[in-house]
Amino acid sequence: MKMHPCNKRTTRREETFPLDSNRPMVENGNNTKTAPVAPGGHSQRRKNQMGITDTDKEILKRAIRGFSSLRVLIIGDIIIDHFIWGTVERISPEAPVPVVNVTRENLLLGGAANVLNNIKALGGEAEICGVVGDDVMGDHLLGMLEKLKIPADGVFRVSGRPTTKKTRIIAQSQQVVRVDREETSPFPADLVPGFKDYLEKKIHDVDAVVVSDYNKGMITAGVMDIVRETVRKHKAVPVICDPKPEDIQRFAGVTLITPNNHEAELMSGVRIRTLEDLDRAAAAIMGRLAPRALLITRGEAGMALYDDSGEVMTIPTQAREVYDVTGAGDTVIATIGLALAGGLSFAQASILANHAAGIVVGKVGTATASNAELMEKIQ
Repeated sequence: MKMHPCNKRTTRREETFPLDSNRPMVENGNNTKTAPVAPGGHSQRRKNQMGITDTDKEILKRAIRGFSSLRVLIIGDIIIDHFIWGTVERISPEAPVPVVNVTRENLLLGGAANVLNNIKALGGEAEICGVVGDDVMGDHLLGMLEKLKIPADGVFRVSGRPTTKKTRIIAQSQQVVRVDREETSPFPADLVPGFKDYLEKKIHDVDAVVVSDYNKGMITAGVMDIVRETVRKHKAVPVICDPKPEDIQRFAGVTLITPNNHEAELMSGVRIRTLEDLDRAAAAIMGRLAPRALLITRGEAGMALYDDSGEVMTIPTQAREVYDVTGAGDTVIATIGLALAGGLSFAQASILANHAAGIVVGKVGTATASNAELMEKIQ
């Protein structure tokens, strides 16, 4: 998959993007927050991100250097990514499937834990909160966190629940099959008080909260209610959500939501084929959930950023070659979490995330973008 510029409409004026500040939410007469994005995009102002000035680059590089002073709390579905690597030289005589000769395998942090891994790679500090099983994979995951010097006091162990593991078999750099071991029942009710106590303690030490939803049961409506209430009462940090489209009302009122194109279709009920479709989908999501901003990631079509002023910015992809999209969404939300924690605008944070995603999709497997790689990409 090659890099393609964003679709352009001759009736829409193109500009270089402004690295302006985030705008406040608009309140209506009932003191409820609304997002003024018009259906069909007729009142929206679309800007295509064509390039950044040397001054803008310095702003972004200064932000990257500042990542080391920031701490992000990740709440979400913790997953082990299991990779089995091998070669294929023949087809099985038992069925029309390839026979993989295994050469190596490894276990990596996945899901919300991969967001954490990305934040660490970018130079930031992180805490994680989620559920694992009281099993061998749970032990292994806690060991990996210990090696990274990540506190595990937010990791809840549940007897009888397996630690979620995704096994991918890869041959000649191509994924042959994936096998999932998981339990997706909701976060246990008896653990909710402990989660609330944990969050109220940790919120004072972090600069942003990232919610990583893989639809494995951690991110319930009750958990999100506690997140919003804790942020409101104790410390007004940005809350950035990478959502799954089930029960989207869970994500109402957060700072930023980052669905991919398919998730945006499911969340809005709009099939996205044109820019007008994209605008209608965004209007539906913004109108229903009222986040301060919405970033729709669109693969080779780049990204589209909508904010609560009705302004739209399209961002072309930075990927030159795409080998594997595994974990790209984790990289996006990790970068945005650090960027917003450091005070950048939605536009600035999205530009950085786009560059970081362009790095990781050029790698095979669950990958990260390092601080040095991102700095070089901005040069």
